[in-house]
Amino acid sequence: IRMKELGVITARGGSKGIPRKNVKILHGKPLIAYTIEAAKESGIFDRVILSTDDAEIAEVGKKYGAEVPFMRPVELAEDTTPTLPVLVHAIQWLKDNEKYEPDAVAILQPTAPLRRAEHLRAAYALFEKSRADSVVSVSEVPGHHNPHWQFTIDTDMRAKIFTGEVFADIIKRRQDLPKTYTRNGAIYLCKTSLLFADTPSFYGNDVRTYVMDEVGSINIDTPEDFARAELRMNNIV
Repeated sequence: IRMKELGVITARGGSKGIPRKNVKILHGKPLIAYTIEAAKESGIFDRVILSTDDAEIAEVGKKYGAEVPFMRPVELAEDTTPTLPVLVHAIQWLKDNEKYEPDAVAILQPTAPLRRAEHLRAAYALFEKSRADSVVSVSEVPGHHNPHWQFTIDTDMRAKIFTGEVFADIIKRRQDLPKTYTRNGAIYLCKTSLLFADTPSFYGNDVRTYVMDEVGSINIDTPEDFARAELRMNNIV
């Protein structure tokens, strides 16, 4: 039997860096539309829902094909609200009100407009095949940000290499650095049970990674990011 897979798009009304970010027009469409369309097109979700506290975002979400079964409570839409309780609320609401219980859930943030349907399908294929607790999308860390070239600095301004080597052994050439990766915010896919465990998390113990390229990994937090995404889309589309 195929797993029940829920896609949850998280989009609150208040956004500090870019006002009304989620419905701001990017390359002719509201930002949130790209995530809804990719989720629907991927064919891996039996439901794609939007968790928002904002009436305009809810309307735009419905227009592009997301379900909006509830409005998110105000106390779960603060600047400081973590994603975990937002997800738990959505799943609990669907269970209590619609008797719907997914086996797995994906967090899809609207800030990754260049994450496409094929990215979602590939991440889900890895999730199914590996039977992992979770799959998280990542991108490669550029050489100059590699932890082997990062320092911590103590109160006397004394530097230490973050990874613990002595300075005489610092890796000299960028080509010799081991590759490292960072979460890009595009895809978090996990077993629903993890969210209700004694120590709830998106990750579990067996975390697999789906590596995305630099373009697919663009994440919009600032006006500069928005401009960069617009530029990329003008070149791609």
